[in-house]
This record gives sequence, C-alpha cells and structure tokens, in this order.
Amino acid sequence: MDPRVAGRTARLLEPLHALGYFAPEVEAELVALGLRAGRMSYFASRSAPMGRVGAGTVTATFYVFNPSLVAHFVPACWEVATPEAVTAARYSGITAAYQRLLGEDALGSPEVAEAAELARTASGGCGAAGRPLYAAHADLAWPAEPHLVLFHALTLLREHRGDGHIAALLNAGLSGLEAQVSHVATGRGFTVPAAQATRGWKPEEWDEAVAALSARGLMTPEGGLTEQGAALRTSVERATERMAAGPWDALGEDDTARLHALAEPLVAGALARGAFPAGVFA
Repeated sequence: MDPRVAGRTARLLEPLHALGYFAPEVEAELVALGLRAGRMSYFASRSAPMGRVGAGTVTATFYVFNPSLVAHFVPACWEVATPEAVTAARYSGITAAYQRLLGEDALGSPEVAEAAELARTASGGCGAAGRPLYAAHADLAWPAEPHLVLFHALTLLREHRGDGHIAALLNAGLSGLEAQVSHVATGRGFTVPAAQATRGWKPEEWDEAVAALSARGLMTPEGGLTEQGAALRTSVERATERMAAGPWDALGEDDTARLHALAEPLVAGALARGAFPAGVFA
C-alpha cells in the first residue's frame, strides 16, 4: 500500500484518540483519583501502561516535552494513584467522552462495531521492536465494548506511529524542542502559544531553538521554514509513514478505505461538538 494513503488514514483517525487528552470527562476520572488536572493527568494517563516509570522514561518516549516539566509531575503522580487505576480511569472517561461527542446511538451502532474490528485488525500489523510506548499499550488487555476496542486500537496505531516518528526525528538530527518548533512552523500543528504552554517551553528557549535551526539553514530568523527546512520536515513525515505502513498493509487497501469511510462521520461529529478547544491548533 502507498504509505501516503495509509498516512492520510492515520491522520484522519487521530482525533478519535487525541480527543481523550482534552475531554473533561477523562480528566474528571483522573482527578477523582487524586491527580492534578492538566499536565499531571496527561503524563500519568499516557505513560501508565509502562508502569511506575520515572521522568527520564517519560521524557524519552514523549520526546517534545521540556524535561523539567515532566520531572515536576513524574514520578510524583505514582504516589497519588497506581498505573493500573489510572489506565482504568482513562478508559472510563473515554466512554463518557465518546457518549457526548459521538452520541449514544453511534456507540452502539454497527458502524462503530465494524470500525472497531477493522482498526483492531490493523493494529495486529504493528511490531513492538524499538517501539516502547506502543509495546506497553499492546500489553494491556483488550476491552470488551466495541467503542473501547476502537479507542484501544487507535491508541495502539497512534503510539506505534509515534515511536517511529521519534526515530525519524532522531535520524534527522532534531532534538525534542527543535522537532516541536519546526513542526509548528509547518502550520499543521499547535499554535506557538499552545505548544509552549502544553510542552513546557519558555519563549526564550523557543527563540534559542529557532536561532539554532536558523544557523543550520532550516528556519528563517523570524521562525519560518526555509526550503531546506521544509524538505527536512517532509522527509521526516515520509520516513514516519514508511515505518508505520505495517498495520495498513495488514488491513489491506479495501478495508483501509472502508475504515476511512466509517471514521469520517465520527470525526466530523466529534469536531462539531467541540472535541478540541479553540486556539490550540493552527
């Protein structure tokens, strides 16, 4: 299968996974365990399948976050709640978030059940070698409810792709901060204020990264990508797509197209109901 076609499907599906990081229902479940709202809940919920890991492991596997921000919340989060409790709370919150954003009828629909099985089949094509965050999630037991099967499968696909993306960024010689800065400059990710706030980077650190990338000929002093920088970002995406092709080869072209068609109205409905706050993405 053309990796670019698979990449488009992966990007279409992404909101059905990523909405969990913004859903008040998920955060409420995590806060009920004693975790602080915001970054502590995020770091704990995403890293929980890896167990009681420290800040170094979370920084390495999340990559674009300021290490000092991670260390502020990890491993303190594990003194508040166990990884097992955090994972259970996350999935409970996803059910409530999906009910609001997709609708009760959709959750019990044949379309969601079909999408769940297709996504699960695709996730079976993922490989764990060199992909620690994916591997940790793959060790979790599969949920029973179709909508949670869908979410779990999409999480596996997303983390599998993300682990490969980090490898591509390392190969391109981009640090975590440089990866974030250059991606924002493409206009396809966070806004600058949102990236700085959520990833924990100070404006002066951001400016230093722009200057370093400018010295390499990858960015302009004003923060735009040069032709060389745009080409580098494109090469990173192409490498990511190649390394993420396995699941979609396993699913096949026809079933990939079917999953794409099933997901489109789900994503559109979630976005229309406010899955993401305004001003976060470019």
